[in-house]
Amino acid sequence: MTGSPKERLAIDPLPGYDPEIGLLLGMLEQGRQRTRERLENLHDQDLDWAPATGENSIGTILYHLAAIELDWLYSEVLEQPFPPGTEALFPDDVRDDEGRLTIARGATLQSYFDRLDTVRGQLLAAFTGMSPAEFHRERDLPDYTVTPAYVLHHLMQHEAEHRGEIGMLRMLMPRP
Repeated sequence: MTGSPKERLAIDPLPGYDPEIGLLLGMLEQGRQRTRERLENLHDQDLDWAPATGENSIGTILYHLAAIELDWLYSEVLEQPFPPGTEALFPDDVRDDEGRLTIARGATLQSYFDRLDTVRGQLLAAFTGMSPAEFHRERDLPDYTVTPAYVLHHLMQHEAEHRGEIGMLRMLMPRP
């Protein structure tokens, strides 16, 4: 029987990392690829559309994903302030005064990808050379303790949940 090649369902660890860390980073990267696939054939003007019910736009979600990844990287994993230039990458706070996600408008899909890629590059660099002991070392923050391993798990879950939201928005979006 001939046909399409069989799909390969596997997680490959990212090379250059401790195997456990590389495996989780491979999962994180595979999730990002799925998010990118969910955004295929989307026009820039579609990024600003939101249902009349007050839900988020896709652009707002993409801005939020990048901001939260950066926050968890610096606050929880590295335990240090944001690097210089962060304000240029994120000119608006991620939430408004009422706690809702700040509405992001007028950007291109490529600019959202660039922001996501910049943050992901910082995250991948931060895990380069990290030992398993450091990966599992608990960070004692004011409200909780957290490990870098948990941060990667959280970021995967966070993006997956918002990827579902993006899919819902695409289904609800008016079609020409």
